[in-house]
Amino acid sequence: MTEKEALFEYTLRLGDDSLILGQRLSEWCGHGPILEEDIALTNIALDLVGQATSFLSYAGKIEAKGRNEDQLAFLRFDIEYKNILLVEQPNGDFGDTLMRQFLFATFQRFLYEKLQESTDVTIAAIAEKSLKEVKYHFKHSAEWIIRLGDGTAESHARIQNSLDNLWRFTEELFFQDEVNEILNKVGVAFDLQGIKALWIDQVTTVLSEATLKIPVLQYFNNGGRAGMHSEHLGKLLAEMQFMQRAYPGNTW
Repeated sequence: MTEKEALFEYTLRLGDDSLILGQRLSEWCGHGPILEEDIALTNIALDLVGQATSFLSYAGKIEAKGRNEDQLAFLRFDIEYKNILLVEQPNGDFGDTLMRQFLFATFQRFLYEKLQESTDVTIAAIAEKSLKEVKYHFKHSAEWIIRLGDGTAESHARIQNSLDNLWRFTEELFFQDEVNEILNKVGVAFDLQGIKALWIDQVTTVLSEATLKIPVLQYFNNGGRAGMHSEHLGKLLAEMQFMQRAYPGNTW
C-alpha cells in the first residue's frame, strides 16, 4: 500500500464515522423527548455531517478520480464504507443514543486533539476546526449519562443496559492496521494506543459518577474498518442514498 492509498483510506474512515453517526442522530429530528434535546441532537448531527463533508471532500481530492464528497457519501456500497460498527448501531431509546454518543465523542475529542498536530495540514485544520464542536458533544452526552445513571431506578437500569449492549463495540475505536502504520511513520496519524488510556480514564470517571458499571467482556465486535458491517448499515444507507439512487445526478 502506498502512502497516498493509506491517506485516502484514513480520510474515508474519519469521514465515514462522522457521516454515519450524523445520519443516525438526524433520525431524532422531531422525535426528541423534549424540545431542547430535539434541537441539540439535530445540531450535533449537523456538526458531524459538516465534519464528514470536509473529510470526504479531501478524500475525493486524494483519490483524484473525479468523485466529490456527495458521490462518496451517496454512491458507495456498504462494503466500501469504513466506519466503526459503534456509530451504525440503531438509535434504540434515548439512553442508547446518548451512550453511543458519549463513548464515541470521548474518543473523537482525544483523537482531534492529537490530529491538530498532524503533518497533513488539511487533516490538522479540519481537526482544529471541529474540536470545539466535539468538546460540546462530549460535555452534552456526559452530563446526560450522569443524569440518567444517577437518576431514578428505571433510568439507571436502562442506561446500564445501554452500556452493556454497546461496550462490545468500543475496542474497534482503537483498531490499527497497515494504514495506520504507514501514516504514523510520517506524522499524518499517530498510535491510537496512546489515547486509549486517556479514553478509558475519562469514560471510567463519568461512568463512576453515574454509578454505572463497565461490563467485563471476553470478546469485542469489529470489522467495520474492513467494510464488514452489521445489517443496520444497509438499512441506513437505503434511506440515506434513496434520492441519488433514484435520480442520479439530481440537483436542487
